[in-house]
Amino acid sequence: MKTTDHVRHRLIAAAHGMLAAGLNKGTAGNLSLRLTHNDENGENSESGFLITPSGMDYATLEAEDIVFMRFDGMASGRRQPSSEWRFHRDLYLAHPQAGAVLHAHSPFAVSLACLRWDIPPFHYMIARFGGDNIRCARYATFGTQALSDAALEALNGRTACLLANHGFLLYAETPERALALGIEFEALCEQYWRACQLGAPVLLDADEMAVILKKFAHYGQPQNAK
Repeated sequence: MKTTDHVRHRLIAAAHGMLAAGLNKGTAGNLSLRLTHNDENGENSESGFLITPSGMDYATLEAEDIVFMRFDGMASGRRQPSSEWRFHRDLYLAHPQAGAVLHAHSPFAVSLACLRWDIPPFHYMIARFGGDNIRCARYATFGTQALSDAALEALNGRTACLLANHGFLLYAETPERALALGIEFEALCEQYWRACQLGAPVLLDADEMAVILKKFAHYGQPQNAK
């Protein structure tokens, strides 16, 4: 098995996890994984990323369906890449720490995105995504450079955002981590949606969120922990 077969199967497993968690249905959403020269094992001379194909149900994916893309936008493989490859490419170029990018059309995130609401600090776990709120990117047609530009603006200082009338986007170190954070993100969207049904949620103030953000800088286990 080639090195890339192994990482392609990791990407497919995370895509299956998105379906199981209810983040996507059918062919909605997309997922990618950054590659290096070593990951490609000589298959391609340039660095780039693997991405799920356009218009295919995740449940049917095989390793050969995953598309390799260079950062210049050139694709190779038997399938066409996701129509949203631009914001994956641009996000990797803007955020060197990003190892995987996840985009989903989950029910509660889409509901808030269709209202074009930012999510304020109604809960301290908002800080999980890098700031004291979660922004909603301005609307642009799917698959366009305009959408990628809007997403990167909303992600400034954040690791996740809503996309107006569309869904959500986030990045993490690995596809497994991106999946876990995607599930947390949708849970926050659901909690905010439900709280708004009862009234206006009481928000945490800027001082408290500054404390929370400092605590989150050291939250969880070290990356090299066994």
